Amino acid sequence: QVQLVESGGGLVQAGGSLRLSCAASGNIFGISYMAWYRQAPGKQRELVAQITSGGSTNYADSVKGRFTISRDNAKNTVYLQVSSLKPEDTAVYYCNAYIETKGVVRGYWGQGTQVTVSS
Repeated sequence: QVQLVESGGGLVQAGGSLRLSCAASGNIFGISYMAWYRQAPGKQRELVAQITSGGSTNYADSVKGRFTISRDNAKNTVYLQVSSLKPEDTAVYYCNAYIETKGVVRGYWGQGTQVTVSS
């Protein structure tokens, strides 16, 4: 069984930084797309950043220049460095990945990690 486990969230003052991690475990043959989403109270879940297996990245306009996504393929882990945080970045951050296991590729979600930015 495949699991995605996030860590690194917390409470931080505006302007601060955090590093979120998401580790995939289980019977994994390969991981293609990995991404971070977030969901603030009363809002829809939104894509924050994504990275392909080759390292190509894409960011939401609201986080460009402040957030950096990266991955360690050997560790099946994706990271999100969040900097210059603003109160509007407060949300639950979720990891998403497309993982091949037993010849089947499907999407998986982590349980989420809370990021709270105080003004």
